[in-house]
Amino acid sequence: MAAATLFFRQSMRTLSILGSTGSIGRNALAIAGMFPERFSVKALAAKRNVALLAEQIRVFRPQAAAVFDENGACELKSLIGAGSSTEILHGADGYNAVAAWDSAELTLTAVVGAAGLMPTLAAIDAGKTIALANKETLVMAGGVVMARAAQRGVSIIPVDSEHSAIFQCLQGQRREDLAQILLTASGGPFLDRPRESFANITRPEALRHPNWTMGAKITIDSATLMNKGLEVLEAKWLFGVSEDSIRVVVHPQSVIHSMVAFQDGSVIGQLGIPDMKTAIAYALSFPERLPLAQPLPDFSGAVDLTFRQPDFGKFPCLGLAFEACRSGGTMPAVLNAANEVAVGAFLEDRISFIAIAEIIGQTMARHRIVPNPDLPDIIAADRWARREARQRAKAYPG
Repeated sequence: MAAATLFFRQSMRTLSILGSTGSIGRNALAIAGMFPERFSVKALAAKRNVALLAEQIRVFRPQAAAVFDENGACELKSLIGAGSSTEILHGADGYNAVAAWDSAELTLTAVVGAAGLMPTLAAIDAGKTIALANKETLVMAGGVVMARAAQRGVSIIPVDSEHSAIFQCLQGQRREDLAQILLTASGGPFLDRPRESFANITRPEALRHPNWTMGAKITIDSATLMNKGLEVLEAKWLFGVSEDSIRVVVHPQSVIHSMVAFQDGSVIGQLGIPDMKTAIAYALSFPERLPLAQPLPDFSGAVDLTFRQPDFGKFPCLGLAFEACRSGGTMPAVLNAANEVAVGAFLEDRISFIAIAEIIGQTMARHRIVPNPDLPDIIAADRWARREARQRAKAYPG
């Protein structure tokens, strides 16, 4: 984990938010709106939801905003009007410019999927503190990203609730005393559903998470437990541990967000209601805590806290992620790319739920690993895996 030489002062913090119209981005802006004396939004980026982005521009008056393509930029300019002072950018160059925006101290990367990698690297190169909500950046290129952050003296603060929990539990602890990371998983909507019925799972069923409100892609990843597998890879790089030191524990209530175990047998966990605002606010304000007025978990005894081991046979995506972690090299990038393609095909009703893991496994089996990859190797592996997974998805009935 990049060491933290951060903002030990109570003053205005300037922000750039990538993925401002998504769930994480909207919550981050809600927090910025709650504490206008603490946060100033300097730049925003979204993909295609230009109507919401235009409203965010009207409220927060950033210096710049970026969208996916030129058509979106034209529409956005029309919506905000000629009198707006916000500079409108688009495409990869626009995203990178927003990520590295000169007047922003901290860049929150909350875009979905592999699209977050290059803007995050642009922000690191510009010396920004990174609040990381895009796990795919470290899944694909953890070695490259963490090395570059160390070279630039950049701190990376996790936003995912599980990694935020681990980050919090490690504060004030000696890293050499860490024995194990315990990543908790809700188990998703199909934890107790019989495996033999998985072939009949529909898109609406998979999008109904029992505890969390998230975007479509991450919700499907939670249903397959791939999200937890991606978090294993993310934790490996964030906290500098091997996959053998990371254990997944199913905790259906989503009250304990993750735990760390130490060599003396002590276990420290971070608890809270399943609401991402807590983790987002901690990343934006670290090392301080903001008075969010969040309710505490119900400690009346009305809800039991239970734990169980994950079923790797029932949820093969989790095993595939551990396999990619052990294989290393370009394999994690292949895992991530194949998963993005397969999940996209499922969301478009082109493949079945169980085909997601099958396509990922088939794609990984055909990949020739490049050990110790550089960024071009990783990008090439990502492109190859997407082509391979698309071809395999075409062979599946919806």
